[in-house]
Amino acid sequence: MSEPAPTAEDRTGTPADAVDLCVLAVAPLLEVTIETLRGDDEPQVHVHAGGQGLWVARMATTLGARAVVCAPFGGETGVAAAALARAEGLDLRTTSTPGISAHVLDYRGGEREELVVMRSPALDRHAQDDLYGTMLVHAMDADLAVLTGADADLGVPDDFFGRLAKDLRAAGRPVVADLSGDHVRQILEAEGVVLKISHEEMLDGGFAEDADVETLRDAGRRMLAEGLHALVVSRAGDPTLVVTGEEARLFTAPTVSTRENKGAGDSMTAGIAVALARGAGLDEAVRLGAAAGALNVTRRGLGTGRRDQIEAFAERVEVEDV
Repeated sequence: MSEPAPTAEDRTGTPADAVDLCVLAVAPLLEVTIETLRGDDEPQVHVHAGGQGLWVARMATTLGARAVVCAPFGGETGVAAAALARAEGLDLRTTSTPGISAHVLDYRGGEREELVVMRSPALDRHAQDDLYGTMLVHAMDADLAVLTGADADLGVPDDFFGRLAKDLRAAGRPVVADLSGDHVRQILEAEGVVLKISHEEMLDGGFAEDADVETLRDAGRRMLAEGLHALVVSRAGDPTLVVTGEEARLFTAPTVSTRENKGAGDSMTAGIAVALARGAGLDEAVRLGAAAGALNVTRRGLGTGRRDQIEAFAERVEVEDV
């Protein structure tokens, strides 16, 4: 008797009792990379599905969660990206759009060089409504919802994220958001959201006057007073700052060499979300997120890693009060 064909869950190693995350990916993209192996002049071409939401979902799957991704896909680039994402084991709930962004990246010189950037067309009112409803319905069945953002040229209004966060919190769904700018202002009143943001985004968004730890801490307390449950501020190579209603803490991962900075913050978001969905406390969740982000910079693949290595590395993340 022949063995049954392996499912996507079998291929990705997702445990049968994994938690379920529902991830909003407003801006998926198709990435084509060109590189050469050391000592080999023949170029290699690789094709991946990407974008913030998909990078979060990829890392969440690596960490043992099941990820349902709500995203607009369309056109040639959308068809290709959706097929690649499903091949990785991501469960897509797609809405229509004429096309999605595509990037052609060249690594042959040793550094990331963007050769071509094709932008996605703006999402019209009907596409926005369809995406909103898709995320709202499927997040109701998940253990936790993750909201990721969109570029201004997609035309998604800021209150899209605020309304969605409020509706999900009203339904009792835990929400982790990785947003910036006015998107953040819209979710502050949703009561109970965990926000992950970089220190650069804190400055650019006008939430903090400078990047000193004390300034960021005080800004975080003001944001908590407006309704946030917790604020997680990634600070590039410096310790991650976490502000809650009771305390402020710094989380320091072991120093590692950097191969690719991009995507580390999304891996951190995924680690935090997966741990919280499992019922872990915030400290444990940020440890896992810090480890996922730190190890991701040692790799070229965005949102990639190994669960066993990340969980072992999380035990080495040190915590101190501010």
